[in-house]
Amino acid sequence: MADADDVRRLALALPHVVEIESDGFDFRVADKGFVWSYPERTPGRPRVIRTDIAVLFVGDEAEKQALLLGEPDVFFTTPGYDGRPLVMLRLAEVTFERLEELVTDAWRVRAPDALVDDLDEVGAASTADRG
Repeated sequence: MADADDVRRLALALPHVVEIESDGFDFRVADKGFVWSYPERTPGRPRVIRTDIAVLFVGDEAEKQALLLGEPDVFFTTPGYDGRPLVMLRLAEVTFERLEELVTDAWRVRAPDALVDDLDEVGAASTADRG
């Protein structure tokens, strides 16, 4: 089971990440958001920041639909995100390891190629050291 602290720890471990001040969590790379807490909007009521739900960028609409259809207890969306490669993730439904994969993938989608190359080089060196 993962939580907002896990999101924070994982996001800040990635290169060139900035946390934007908010009532929940909001992380960016190269001025582009890649993971943030879900701003739930209910008509006639004030917006509520849900730190138990993360909004994540995914690669494209096909990946979004695969996640939504394959794991409906974990991922969901709202009409406000229609046509955008974003999913909502119920943090309590994923392990830390799965969250790490999802946050890193969201970062890769939004980071400039040069930063992704840097992360890949660090990861390759780390894997070689363990091997």
